[in-house]
Amino acid sequence: MADYGYLALLLHAHLPYVRHPEHEDFLEEDWLYEAITETYLPLLEALWRMVDDKIPFQLTLSLTPTLCHMLRDPLLQGRYSRYLERSLELARREIQRTAGDPQASEIAAFYLERLGRMHHAYHERWKRDLVGAFAQLQNLGFLEIITCAATHGFLPLMENFREAVRAQILIACDDYRAHFGRDPRGIWLPECAYVASLGEVLQEANLRWFVLDSHGLMFGNPRPRYAIYAPCFTPAGPAAFARDRDSSRQVWSAEEGYPGDPAYRDFYRDIGFDLSLDYLRDFLPDAQTRRFTGLKYHRVTGRQGAKELYHRPWAMGAVDHHAGHFMASRAAQIANLRAHMNMPPIVVSPFDAELFGHWWFEGPEFIELFIRKAVHDQQEFRLTTPGEYLRQHDTLQLVAPSASSWGHKGYWEVWLDESNAWIYPHLHAAARRMTEMARAHAQTTSPLVERTLAQLARELLLAQASDWAFLMKTGTARAYATKRTKDHLLRFHHLHEQLEADRIDEAFLANCEWRDNLFPNLNWRHYL
Repeated sequence: MADYGYLALLLHAHLPYVRHPEHEDFLEEDWLYEAITETYLPLLEALWRMVDDKIPFQLTLSLTPTLCHMLRDPLLQGRYSRYLERSLELARREIQRTAGDPQASEIAAFYLERLGRMHHAYHERWKRDLVGAFAQLQNLGFLEIITCAATHGFLPLMENFREAVRAQILIACDDYRAHFGRDPRGIWLPECAYVASLGEVLQEANLRWFVLDSHGLMFGNPRPRYAIYAPCFTPAGPAAFARDRDSSRQVWSAEEGYPGDPAYRDFYRDIGFDLSLDYLRDFLPDAQTRRFTGLKYHRVTGRQGAKELYHRPWAMGAVDHHAGHFMASRAAQIANLRAHMNMPPIVVSPFDAELFGHWWFEGPEFIELFIRKAVHDQQEFRLTTPGEYLRQHDTLQLVAPSASSWGHKGYWEVWLDESNAWIYPHLHAAARRMTEMARAHAQTTSPLVERTLAQLARELLLAQASDWAFLMKTGTARAYATKRTKDHLLRFHHLHEQLEADRIDEAFLANCEWRDNLFPNLNWRHYL
């Protein structure tokens, strides 16, 4: 029996690329600003607090290329600063509005202090560079930061266009090196979506491991000897780690998960929808459009009836209880696995990072308390990262995993549905044209042609983002997702026609570069 087992927590931090310089204010940009305020800054605060307290932890974090570019974009950084200033001003106003209600006034004071802390951390401690703040944690050995496909494209549905898959991976690796000064060792496959042909591309990119859903490994050939509790090498080389559904379910499940506890803050009851538009006018850039402010006064309470006011000490008590329960559950699980394995088991628990803080307000505190308890209060397992586990255990079974994803029913139906299937003939036609143009101009020395090819690649990559198909399927921001897909494809084909006719409109090209400016050093030759 192994002396102890391992637990690998993995947070997948991703947002689609939403940047609209053509508008002074754009509603969907709030997705980024809310995530910074409620997830990324509180998570950094929690992690660095443990560093300062000399807690020896290891955590895996994927920072997708689109998110890294948004976090480091000067335009969005400036807009986020204004967003944070408006939030602080609204919190100050709330102190006055709630002065006659002691319980509500206590919540308002909590928000004002918290937002002031986030403002100081963003501007003074991190100098607006959150990517750099996470990179420091990696350099100190606490984080393993991994990459993702360039724009989170759903790779199995590009399988017939290998050059497009290859470009999504290799451009992401180039981008990772630019941000972190080293090669990525692991990758978060978008939506954990895997098909066998991906293995060779990952091997070419020198990516050593990835995560897939549990059935992707369990239905592999041959069946894995240790089920999902040990990684397996794939025929092409990279190792596959499988998601542990039991530990995941305890955290994210709407029915069984911790965030549904009645002590926790309710996400949906926001003063942006509860108070009058006249009162909110100065906070809302568009005085006629309600939006989330982040100031929420109610707790989950229950599914029916009026919501009760949030009580922070109760919520922190629930966090402590749930962190202890999660630790005890993992310790019992891993102790049982150790008794039946002759190598150390590893339980891999991946989550969307934005669950912690944005959707589950107390999530960053849960992560911190769980890690502290896991380090000090149990002896059954140690925290690790998949990369570190591979360095210590390099003799693994060879398994060909099954096609799979972590979406509903485990395959493609979320991203290939009657609501979104129309996009794929257009994406495939554009991918084919991108490859043809790259090959036709492989020997070019023209800076203008080089710029055009790079922008063609940007527009294609952005059109391929899996987020748009997902939003079309769920009905959330469907009109925006549809427009984004069409706009990128239209710009792609307009540039393609100009390049094919050798009549490039430099003003139009410059406008496209101004709108969609990610991957400034994009290597379009990855499409060759």
